[in-house]
Amino acid sequence: MKKNRMRKAGLVWMGILLAACPMEGNCAALSLQQAINMALENNTALRITQKAEDRAAAAVREAKGNDGVSVSASDSLSFNKTSGSDHSSSNSLALRATYPVYTGGKNRASIDSSELGLRSAVLTTQRARETLKLDVIRAYYNALQAKKTVAVNQESVDKYQAHYTNVQQLYSAGSKARIDMLRSSVELSNAQQNLIKSQNSYEVSLAKLRDLIDMDRDESLELTDDFSYTAFEIAMPECIDYAFRNRKDLMVDRYTLEQKELAIKMAKAGYAPSVNLSAGVNVLESRFRPTREDTSGWSAGLSAQWNLFDNGVTKAQVDAAETERDIAKLNMEKDEEAVDLELREAYYNMREAEKRLSSTADAVHQAEEDYYIASEKYRAGEGIMLDIIDAEDALFTAQLNQISAQYDYVRCKAEVETAMGIGLNDAEQTSARNMTMDIAEPLVPTEEKIVKKVAASSENVADEMAGNEAGK
Repeated sequence: MKKNRMRKAGLVWMGILLAACPMEGNCAALSLQQAINMALENNTALRITQKAEDRAAAAVREAKGNDGVSVSASDSLSFNKTSGSDHSSSNSLALRATYPVYTGGKNRASIDSSELGLRSAVLTTQRARETLKLDVIRAYYNALQAKKTVAVNQESVDKYQAHYTNVQQLYSAGSKARIDMLRSSVELSNAQQNLIKSQNSYEVSLAKLRDLIDMDRDESLELTDDFSYTAFEIAMPECIDYAFRNRKDLMVDRYTLEQKELAIKMAKAGYAPSVNLSAGVNVLESRFRPTREDTSGWSAGLSAQWNLFDNGVTKAQVDAAETERDIAKLNMEKDEEAVDLELREAYYNMREAEKRLSSTADAVHQAEEDYYIASEKYRAGEGIMLDIIDAEDALFTAQLNQISAQYDYVRCKAEVETAMGIGLNDAEQTSARNMTMDIAEPLVPTEEKIVKKVAASSENVADEMAGNEAGK
C-alpha cells in the first residue's frame, strides 16, 4: 500500500484485513461493516466537512473576544528643532483597556449566533457521516451485484460454448444445417461481449468502493458479505415522523432560522446607544537640553455613542435581516418537503423490490427447467435452434432479475434508514472519532516510477515485435 496515503488508522484496518485474507490471491477480505468503518476514518471529503467545525469554533472565540476586555498599547517618539534654540525630544507611552458595557444586545446576539453555527457544523458533519455510510453500502452492494452478474454471464458463455460444440458435432455428422452452427457461433460471441462488459463493470464498482474507503487503488478486494433479507416493519408515516424529528440537516435549518432571528436583533442594535468603559496609564518623557522632565498619570471613564440619524441605513439593515429570516423559513419548509418526498420514494422502491424477491426466485427455477428441456430436445433432433436461444435468453433475464431484486431491496432499505436520519452504531461512532485530520500527501506517482513503467512497457513491446519477426 502507499504509505503516504494510508494514515495510522487506515493501516490498522488494512492489517486486520490482510491477516484475514488467504495467501493465494493476495487480496484483502472486506466485510460491509469494515468498509463503513474505514470510510468513516479515512474519507477525504468527510475530513473536509469536519474542518468546518474548527472554523465555527474559531468564530465562537472571536465573538466572545469582542464582548470582553481589550487592551492596547501605544508609543510615540518625536524630535523638535527650531532656529535659535536647542533641539528637544519626547517619548509618550500609553496603555489602555476598554470594555463594552452596553451594545444594545449586539455582542450577546453575536455570541449566541456563533454558538448555533458551531452546533450546525457538528450536525452537518454527523449528517455527512450518515450519507457516507449510505454511499459505502451502495458501492458495496453494487460491487456484489456486478460480481454475480459476471457469474451469470460466465454461465451463459459456458452454455453457449457447450451448445456450439454440440452443434459442430451434429453438423459434422450431417444431422444439422450449417446455418445452425453459424447462429450458435453468433450467440456465443454476443454472450462473450456481455461477459467482458460485466467484468469491467465489476472492476469499476470496486474502484468506487476503494475510493470511498480511501484505500490503495491497486489493492485486490474480496467482498465477504452477501445479500441477506431482513424485513423492514416500520410503517411509512412513522418513518416520516421520525425523520422530521431526527434528520440532522433539518436541525441545521432550525438553527439557521434562529441565527437569522439573532441577525435581526443585531441589526436593531443600531437604534440603541453603545457604552464603553475605558482606563489607561500614560507616561511622558521630555528632554529640553540641558533639562529633562518625566510625567505620568492615569485616566478612566465612560464613553457613550448614539447614532440619532443615519439616513435610513439601520432601517435598511433591519429590513434585509428580516428578509433573510423569511428566506430561512421558506428553505426549512422546502427541505421538509424534500425529506418527505425522498423518504416516500425510497420506501416505495423498497416495497417494490421486496415484492419482486419471491416472484423472481420461481422464475429462475422455471427458466432452468425450460432450458434443460429445450437443450435435450435439440440434442435428440426434435427441437429447433430458436427454442435454445429463447430458453437461454429467458434464463439469463430471470437470473439478472433475481439479482437486481435482491440488491435493490438492501440498497433501498439503507436509503430509507438514511432518509429517516438513523445515526451510526457504536462501532461506527468509534471509527468516526478516530478520523485523523492530518493533511496527507497527494496520490501522485513519482517521476522515477513513471519512467520505470514506460521503460518496462517499451521493453515488452520490443520483445513482442522481436518474437513476431522470429516467427516469420
